Amino acid sequence: MRMLVVSPHPDDETLGAGGTLLKYKKLGNQIFWLNITDMKVSGGWDKEIVEHRQEQLKRVDAFYGFNGFYNLEFQPAKLKSIEEGQIIEKIRKVFNEVKPEWLLIPGRYDAHSDHSVVHDCCMACAKTFRAPYIKRITTMEIISETDYGFQNKGFAPNLFVDITNELEEKLEAMKIYDTEIEDVPFPRSLENLRALATVRGGTCTSRYAEAFCIIKQIE
Repeated sequence: MRMLVVSPHPDDETLGAGGTLLKYKKLGNQIFWLNITDMKVSGGWDKEIVEHRQEQLKRVDAFYGFNGFYNLEFQPAKLKSIEEGQIIEKIRKVFNEVKPEWLLIPGRYDAHSDHSVVHDCCMACAKTFRAPYIKRITTMEIISETDYGFQNKGFAPNLFVDITNELEEKLEAMKIYDTEIEDVPFPRSLENLRALATVRGGTCTSRYAEAFCIIKQIE
């Protein structure tokens, strides 16, 4: 099976599906990563920060052993100001190249506006008559975004993946993003990631799990 995870920002792939990606990679599946936004000097970021982020991306790519990594490099927190057609065109090209069977994307009601834009653009590219190779679409639970979203549109998971054997590796991957994690009570802490995995594991009677919401599945 070919899996494609779409991250609005670097770290979303690990927060939302790190354990699942590692598990399915071990099982012999092919995993791909499409990142939508990134820091650039032209966007006002300091050169040192940009270089550090590029090093993070290289290390994360190598850590997972992705079969392909794509970075669209749109400016973070600016997706709503860009014509959606531009984003859709670039995403569609990656979909058609990778031809994923399982698509993992951010939720429509995550707190960050970039997440909702990416969700809508991915769904526009994933219509069955346009992308018949996609058999499953799931939204991820991304701590600090999904749990801070609109409460009347809360995350209702209906797919749980046991990551008991992968959680420690997921946390190691997250440590690469040293600029994105802090100690508790900051939501993106290693302790909180473990706590969420414990709660989701309890729902499906495993030690640790990741949760997803199935948007579409074709058997």
